[in-house]
Amino acid sequence: MSLVQHVSSLEGVDHDPEAEIDEDFTPITRKISYDVLQPPSQPVPVEEQPPATPAYKVSAVKRLTQVIFTVLACWVASGILFGYAALKPVLVAEGVYHNQCTEDELQEGVELCVQQDLSLNLCFTIASITANVSALPVGTILDHYGSRICGLIGSVLLAIGSLFMSFSFLWPRFQGFVAGNFFLAFGGTFIFVPSFQIANAFPKHAGSIVALVTGAFDASAAVFLLYRLVYEASDRKFTPDKFFLGYLAVPVLIVIALLSFMPQRDYSSTLRLENKLEKAEDPTRDLHDSDLEIDSDRELQRVRRKRAEHRQKIIENINEVLGDEDERQQRAEREEDRHQISQVWGVLHGLPAHRQMATPWFIFITLMTIIQMVRMNYFIATIRSQYEYMLRSVEDAERINDFFDVALPVGGILFTPVIGGLLDRLSVPATLSLIVAFTTIIGVLNSIPAIWAGYMTIILFVLLRPLYYSAMSDYATKVFGFATFGRVYGTIICLSGLVNFSQYWLDSLTHGPFNGNPVPINVALVIAGFVVGVLLVGYVAVAGRRLRAEDGDEDEREPLLLEVDEEE
Repeated sequence: MSLVQHVSSLEGVDHDPEAEIDEDFTPITRKISYDVLQPPSQPVPVEEQPPATPAYKVSAVKRLTQVIFTVLACWVASGILFGYAALKPVLVAEGVYHNQCTEDELQEGVELCVQQDLSLNLCFTIASITANVSALPVGTILDHYGSRICGLIGSVLLAIGSLFMSFSFLWPRFQGFVAGNFFLAFGGTFIFVPSFQIANAFPKHAGSIVALVTGAFDASAAVFLLYRLVYEASDRKFTPDKFFLGYLAVPVLIVIALLSFMPQRDYSSTLRLENKLEKAEDPTRDLHDSDLEIDSDRELQRVRRKRAEHRQKIIENINEVLGDEDERQQRAEREEDRHQISQVWGVLHGLPAHRQMATPWFIFITLMTIIQMVRMNYFIATIRSQYEYMLRSVEDAERINDFFDVALPVGGILFTPVIGGLLDRLSVPATLSLIVAFTTIIGVLNSIPAIWAGYMTIILFVLLRPLYYSAMSDYATKVFGFATFGRVYGTIICLSGLVNFSQYWLDSLTHGPFNGNPVPINVALVIAGFVVGVLLVGYVAVAGRRLRAEDGDEDEREPLLLEVDEEE
């Protein structure tokens, strides 16, 4: 019997004290976002939200098991399509879209022809756009129905995507590669976005759990790399149709876990637990109108004593998972320090979303994100063909591609724990300046036809990618606030995703007018990113300085107002 059931069964207690502690509470949910897959949707009224479970009602061992499984599920399912550069050589070797080559190309015996390359890159373009745009509907479903439903939907979508991919290899006329990539990306979003909720299983260690989940997302890019290694080691006998049929085990295991030991309801957020704690610390809740019906003073004291014991037990339980008063105070002070360091905290908080989106704060970060997302996804899809042209060597391009396949997941895993500390210690203008420097250097290196430049480009790229998306989410929370975060951040992601259709046009330019030369595209993108980045940094720095000056004037006026009040 649970503590609540036990107290409710006590003689003379005709109510549920813990349920009373929860009443009239409107939670503010903060969802931590990362990469292209994590914007929470518009806040949902409390009556429409799924009920939550306090972490202290579940054993620590079970919660730890749930965290471990969530991280593993993200590792094998959340972002596997971003390892497309490792899968592409397998698709080429299997002759996917090779029938689109011209007669001249077939006679020359080319391994990868122009139209084939464009079609293969389009598969990744569709997947990346799906991952971006789908974050909004996934966030909405998460807010209304919880992580469990999202996980079940994601498992179904992953299974459909796997079947489409497998059938496309078994029956070449089926041609379900685009649909397969679409469903794998869509299912990955349904797995990844809700995974951050598991951080509430251990509120004191939420930051570490978030780092593990985001690291697992980066690591998921290695799934296709591992398959390619097995494919090559088996002398191409472990064909893609067998791999994708075997991959069906992943969504099946996720479904089994969701229906067995994973939480039926998401765990209560830190804010909700703090609200419950505040109410539990109120001794007046031991007094109820029903006390008038109790005739005996001894019985009345006994009932109130039981209520007080129950409140104290709730306080102890919450302190166990949330930390004692000193720990909570230290967290609050650290958060306040972050606000001061950012130099722009709260600049647009409280404004409606449509007004926030009409400001340069929104316009510049959106333009910057559009450019950088196109650059990143274009690089992932075309890295091998880029360096084949620039290095004039298939072997060197393969080595660059192989290094990238390993560096992408490993770099994200190693750098992700550093990002949080970096964002906490740097102001927003400083962070944006660092990103502009990163993107400019990468763009310049990516235009130099030398193998050392290729390796340096990859090293900086795998560091920039997690930093950029984390910094963008951090920027959105500090500038726009949590109340409109879902709509503002989601709009940025969706617009960026839709513009990603331009990747196909960029591919066509590269293979057409530029005769396979990627340098003009790389140069154009780095110039556009630098110009927009400088405008963004300049505006944020000037506006932030003005904001601090206004706050300083208000602080100077406060003592004067107090003196006037005292004289009156």
